[in-house]
Parts: sequence; C-alpha cells; structure tokens
Amino acid sequence: MTGAAGLEIRGLRVGFPGGLEAVRGVDLSLARGEVLGVVGESGSGKSLTWLAAMGLAPRGARVEGSVRLMGEELIGAPRARLRELRGNRIAMIFQDPLSALNPVLTVGTQIAEAIRLHNPDLGGREVRERVRELLDRVAVPQAARRAGQYPHEFSGGMRQRVMIAMAIANDPDILIADEPTTALDVTVQAQVLEVFERLRAELGIGIALVTHDLGVVAGRADRVAVMYGGRVVEEAGVDALFASPQHPYTRGLIGSLPTVAGAGGRLTAIPGAPPSLAARPPGCSFAPRCPIAEARCQAEDPVLMPAGDGRRAACHFAGARPAAPAATGPARAPVSGEPVLSVRGLVKDYRMDGGLLPPVLGGAGAARLRAVAGVDLDLAAGETLGLVGESGCGKSTLGRCILGLVAPTAGSVRLRGTELAGLTRAQMRPWRRHLQIVFQDPYASLHPRMRVGEIIAEPMRLLLGRAPSAAQVAVLLERVRLEPAFARRYPHELSGGQRQRVGIARALAVDPDVLVLDEPVSALDVSIQAGVLNLLADLQAELGLAYLFIAHDLAVVRHVSHRVAVMYAGRIVESGPAEALHTAPRHPYTQALLAAAPVPDPPAERRRRRQLPEGEPPDLLAAPRGCAFRARCWRASDRCGAELPALRAVDGGHAVACHHPEPVAATAPAGA
Repeated sequence: MTGAAGLEIRGLRVGFPGGLEAVRGVDLSLARGEVLGVVGESGSGKSLTWLAAMGLAPRGARVEGSVRLMGEELIGAPRARLRELRGNRIAMIFQDPLSALNPVLTVGTQIAEAIRLHNPDLGGREVRERVRELLDRVAVPQAARRAGQYPHEFSGGMRQRVMIAMAIANDPDILIADEPTTALDVTVQAQVLEVFERLRAELGIGIALVTHDLGVVAGRADRVAVMYGGRVVEEAGVDALFASPQHPYTRGLIGSLPTVAGAGGRLTAIPGAPPSLAARPPGCSFAPRCPIAEARCQAEDPVLMPAGDGRRAACHFAGARPAAPAATGPARAPVSGEPVLSVRGLVKDYRMDGGLLPPVLGGAGAARLRAVAGVDLDLAAGETLGLVGESGCGKSTLGRCILGLVAPTAGSVRLRGTELAGLTRAQMRPWRRHLQIVFQDPYASLHPRMRVGEIIAEPMRLLLGRAPSAAQVAVLLERVRLEPAFARRYPHELSGGQRQRVGIARALAVDPDVLVLDEPVSALDVSIQAGVLNLLADLQAELGLAYLFIAHDLAVVRHVSHRVAVMYAGRIVESGPAEALHTAPRHPYTQALLAAAPVPDPPAERRRRRQLPEGEPPDLLAAPRGCAFRARCWRASDRCGAELPALRAVDGGHAVACHHPEPVAATAPAGA
C-alpha cells in the first residue's frame, strides 16, 4: 500500500568545517505505507542523510537543501517546531537499543514519557493502558508486567521492540529504522522485521529501512536506494534492483554476498575501500574500485539519471557489465585425517557471585550457571568447523575454554594428543603459539598506540622469545595481502577490513595449528567481508590451518565450513557436513535458524513461510528438565520435558540431539 509522498528529500547536502562534504545532493521520497530500503557501506552517508532530515545532524554540520514532511519544510524550521514533529509525525529507531534506553528508568516509564510529551492532557491510567497496548503491538509478552522492568532485564531483541514501541507511541506517518537488526541474532532479526511488516500493514506507516545488509531489504522493501560516497548511485524497485543492477557498485554488493544456498568457492569482493571524505577522488567516487571505469569516469562525476522502468543510476555506463569473473570453486570437499584438536565432555560453570565470596560469606551457596554443558568436537588440519547459535548459547565461551583463556570446569582438550585442560599458566605458555584467536572487533583488539609492525611482532617476541626482523613482518603483511609499508601505520589509519587483516597476521605470526575465529567478519561491511573470507580460504589452503569459525550468520558459515555444529543452551544439538545440515536439517532449532536467515532474492524471500521459535532462549540459571528447546519447539512432546535427548548419529556423519528429528528441506519453507 503506497500513497502520496509523506517525506520528500531534495538536493540534501551535509558539510563540515574544512570543506568536508558527507552528503552530496541526495534526492529521496517515502510514501505512507511504503518501505524504502537504503543500503551502502559504512561512511556512505546513509545514516547522516536521515539524521539531517530530522534536524539531528551533528553540531557544526552545515545542512542545505529541502526536506518536506507531509508538505511542511523542515530545513530551517524552528527548533520548537521540530521537537513537536519528532516522535509525533516522524520518528527514528536507532541502531543500539541499549545505549538509546535510560538504564535507570523502567521501559514503561520511558514509553510513557514519549506519550506524555505530545499528549500532556492524558491521565495516568490512559497512559498506562497505552503503554501496555504498544508493548502488545510489538509482541512483547506479558506486557503489563514487563513494562515495570528495566532495560538490562530485556534481551537485545526485546530492547529493540521497546524502541519501536517508543517510536510509534504517537502514530507517526514516517518511521526511520537505522540499522535496526545489525546486532541481533538471525531469529530475533526475523521477529523484529515481522513487527515492521505488521506496522506497515496495520498503521500505514512509511518506513525507511537503513542497513548494510541486502538480505534484510529483499522481500521487505518496495524500493531500494543504494548510497556510495555521500550520494545515491542507484534507485529501483526491489525486484528490478536484485534481478538486473545497473550500477557496478550495486552489482559488487550483490556479488559479495554468501548465501545459505551457496556451496563455497570464492566471493566476488570489491577491491579497495570507500573514499575518504578528506580525499575524495575527482570524477566518480567509485572509479578507483570499478571494474569498468574509463578515463571519463576519472574526470566527470556522473549524474543520477533515469535508467528505464522507474529506476535511476549514476553511472556513465549504466547497465554495462564487466567480463565474467573466474568461476567459483566447488563445494568444500570433506577433510579427513587424525584430529589436530579433540574436545571431550567440556563443561564450564560460573558461580554468579563471580567466584569471589568465601563459603563463610555465602559463596558456597551461590547459583551456578552452566555455560557449556558437555561438548564434544574434533577438528582436523585444513578443516573448518562452523559453530553457530544465538547469543548466550555458549559458543564464544567454548572457544575461550579451548584456547585456555577460560579454565574449563570439566572435560578434555587435546592438541595433537597432548592434554591442555588443567595446565597452569606457565605450563600452557609453550602451547599458546599453536592455538591463536582472531577477535570480532578489529579495532578494539589492536593496541591504538602501537604501530602495525609492533602489533604483529609482539606474539613472536612473547611466545617465541625473539624479535622478528622487518623482513619477517613484511612477509606476514604480504601473506594477508597488505603492503609492507603498512607496518609503519597505526590502527586508526586503517579501514575495518585492513585492521582485521592485521589481526589475522598477528595470529599467524607464531605458526599456529588452530585458529579460533570469533565472529571475524560480523563487524565488516559486506564488500570488505568478502575479501576477508577469500583471504581465510587462501591461507587455509596454503598453510593447512584448522579453523573453529564462530558466527551467527548462517550464510557465512555455510560458505566457509566443511562441517557445522549448532549450539543451544550450552549443548551441541546438531552437527554434520555443511551441505547436509543446510539442505536437510533435522533439529527444529536448526530449521528455525535457516528459516529466519534472510535471502538476497526478493521473490524467493516473499514466498517463504517461516517457522520461527517463539519466546527467548532459556535462563541457564534455571535450566529446565529435558530438552532446553522444548518451550519454543512446535514438535515438543511430553517426552521432551522429561528426558534430555542425547546427540546421536543419524546418517552420513550427521548427528542430532532431538527426540523427533524430522528432516525438512531447507530450500522449502520450514513451517509446514
């Protein structure tokens, strides 16, 4: 359902002192009842465009152009008038719901504040009823009770629903959702997107869905605008854009995406990095990364022009396609051989007093949280084992126990036959070089005051007892596809993808046998992600490394993994070859994860029927008897509540911990 434009942006420009221009002449429109997807890499200007449209541009920014909300001009409007409109006629949902919510006020109080701001005459009873109604609308269970809770008592998905409730408290015409699902698990992401669908259908709200994830907008958006270098470079209906992208950048974004239906091989990464605001190249901003750029592109910035069928593209050669890339490799072949890493019966318990209280002060009676509950796994040289599951399932704790960063409560960790569990720090030190980790955040994991060369050299100095030469550091940089000159730079001078490559080089410096990759690409833009995934595949083929790849993105996991293990509430509930697990999952939880994963194919995405688990993962402090998934499972029986299912083999190396392991083809809807 779409109608006349509720929001019209024309010629919007946002500049900063020093001549920096972050948004360059953006034209966009959004009608009530319409979903407009706005996609692009970090720094493309997509978030700043909408902040400026609402009068929320950073202090010192210069905003020019026109923004009309239901015909009323917002640029230059008095601040008092903007305050009346924000939250009433136009509202915004921010990326991080924990930072956006006040930690010392209940969620009900914060929603009530949004209501009273624009409806000061409402009585207390009416406000409380409206709060409950709003929480019901965004599918927060037990709304009346949960309104009295604080943000820290909500999961990430539930906090995002609270933010949505606050945004729609006064029935706005336009809702801007800025990366609303970025930090969420795939099942929670799907549930939040379903809330947006209901809001559009029931209230006729126009929604701008701002994201870097093309899979999120497929099947959800009516139109998509692609931004690069501070401007819109392509705009089209969602089906047309995915079927026949006109701009080389759009084609690069789509080609960079791994999919849950994929089968390994190389991704089509976009070379280079987005342009710097301080050193934007002349002509087309994308020309330095473009496979079809010519001399004209270096000198002349293309204008956003009609490209047929109601679409627009800013390219001198719109629709032209480069030569076909080299064929992607075949699906990852199984890896055989003796395990380089073997884990048996691994358990990790936490005392909820932090283990600090002596028994006389009550420490002995502290509650116990079992984060990892008897995990077995093997990993061979040259093999990648993908480990997936929702936040809190124990996958990162398992990785840290394997590395010896956290002492396991029980169980065995063997590296090439040597038992590591129970070793003291001094005894573990010689083995640390064989087990290395690449962290999720490539900026927080690098010392900001050390040069790249020093960061890479440090593990060699600490674990090998020798300082490497500049030539050795240069070899490591070249191994991760960085120039030796990067050794003299600091982390803040690098892009996200370059920082992650430095993190990989640091891990490789001591010639490890096993790399634990803890969400190594989740913080990266999709085009940068593709390059890092290709690099990891090349390094594994070259060095025979074993990877434990921890992630929540099932498309990425299928692309890189030989085998996959699915964790829930501290246990492995299904494992097997990546192909078998993705095409014929047996456990209802695995089926739900695959059903929730977005597919960057709009027609296919709209045809899907989703069987999403209701509720949230169980509280591990009060772990239920029997199967931990039963409260969210559509196939649960009385047996599931009484008996914990064991992980048992079914066929072809496939194992599942379920009393009712019915196979469901992942290519078909999982909700029959």
